[in-house]
Formats: sequence, C-alpha cells, structure tokens
Amino acid sequence: MKFGVSFPYTTPRTVARLAQLAEESGWDGCFLGDAIWTEDPMISLAAAAMTTQRVRLGTMIVPVPLRKPWKLASETLALDHLSGGRMILGMGAGAVWMGWYAFPDEITDKHARAEMLDETIDILTLLYQRKQFDYDGKHFHLKLTAMDEMYYPPKPVQQPRIPLWVVGIWPRMKSMERVLKADGVFVEVWNEQGQGQEATAADIRAIQAYVAANRTLTTPFDIVVSGNTDGADRAAQQARLGPLAESGATWWIETLFTVSEEAAIERIRQGPPVAS
Repeated sequence: MKFGVSFPYTTPRTVARLAQLAEESGWDGCFLGDAIWTEDPMISLAAAAMTTQRVRLGTMIVPVPLRKPWKLASETLALDHLSGGRMILGMGAGAVWMGWYAFPDEITDKHARAEMLDETIDILTLLYQRKQFDYDGKHFHLKLTAMDEMYYPPKPVQQPRIPLWVVGIWPRMKSMERVLKADGVFVEVWNEQGQGQEATAADIRAIQAYVAANRTLTTPFDIVVSGNTDGADRAAQQARLGPLAESGATWWIETLFTVSEEAAIERIRQGPPVAS
C-alpha cells in the first residue's frame, strides 16, 4: 500500500511547500481537490512539481463537466512532462452541492454529468495517443482528421496514458462499469439507503474481484481508499489499514481538505500511517 495526502484548499505557493514537506516526510503522493471556483489545482500541481522529485501528483478530483476534454488533456500533458511522469488524473462527475447553484449556466443534471465523464475518459485515452481520430459523442465532438498532426502536443511521459482514476460507488454497477475503463478507483461505499459508509476489507475484496473479472485492460489498476488517521497510534492504524491492504487496496489517501494550514503541516510531518 502506498500513502498519499490530500491538501487543504490553499494557494499554489503553499501547495509547493506542503508537497516538498510531504516528500521529505515519506509520503508517496500529494493530491488536490477542485471545485467550481477555487485556485486552480493544475497551477498548484505545477508549483509542486518544481519543488519535488519523487512523489506522485494528482487531483482528487477534477469535476469533469467544468473542463473541456482537450483542455484537460493539454493541462495534464504539461504536468506530466513537467513532473517527469508523476501526474495522476483523478476525475468525477462533480459535487453539485459545492456551490454549483451560484453558476446557473453549468450542467447540474447528474445523468448528463455522468455522460460527460464517460465521454471524457474515451477522448482523453485517444488524445494521449497523439493520433488522428474523429469522435461524435452526445456532449463532445472532435474531428482531428481535419487537423494536421504538427499541431498536436507530444505524447505523455507515462504510457499508454496518464493514469486515470475515477470515483466508483460500490455496489452501484452503473458507476463500477465506468471504473473498468480507468486505471484506478476512488472507493465510495453506499448502503441500501444511498448513504456513504467506510469501506471494509470485504468491500475491497469484492471490488478487486469485480475488476479482475470484468476489466479488459492489461495495465496496472489501483484501488484507492481515503480517510483520516490523525491521532491514531500505530496499533490502531495497523488494525484499520492492514486488512484493507491485505484485501487489495493499493493506496490510502489521508484527507486534510478541511483542516487549517498549521494542522496540515503537523500531520504531514508525522509521516504516513502504517498498514503492517
């Protein structure tokens, strides 16, 4: 299991400092949230790329309906090259409750946003190949056969594509089918009443079995679980994370989205939790 940390919403300069501290403190990845109106995580990740050498840099998550797929491809390609192949693109349909009502021109229908996410995964996969293609979706249309390849950006450092991680709601099969097209899943577990609950080892085993049985891609696949272990001693961390790792979870991301900068620094300095 690898260990990442999600930073609070803050400035690019602060993100650069936090990322450097995280790398020095033994973390494996740094992740930034995105919202309908916030300091752009792509710019902040660029700052982090310049202060780090080893840690993976990712989004958790980009609300795909807010960005055109080709713009998202351009941004992530730039970050992939700037970081030497450390970029991870985490995507979702977007949390409408995070202020979308203030921007009435944005698409808030959940079915439309899910369709846009599906189409974006398909388009990004094709754009990263640096080949001509046409695409005629419900929401996005491309005719790259009419564009000279000399205008294309280069391929990403990471091949065959920059890793795409998407939110997967277990056991909602519509959501999990989308996961099969990706390279990783941000695990969310919902009960029969549609309420979120903490993922268990049994959930992780079931997700791993589902992916193994249905995913046709042969590239590596990550199962990503998130939460907070602040204040837990080593034994408590092992008791909580050990079964998840043994069941197939490959990443734990410590979520610090809502804490102060001072609290984030303190937690990052403590280093990642332990699973074994």
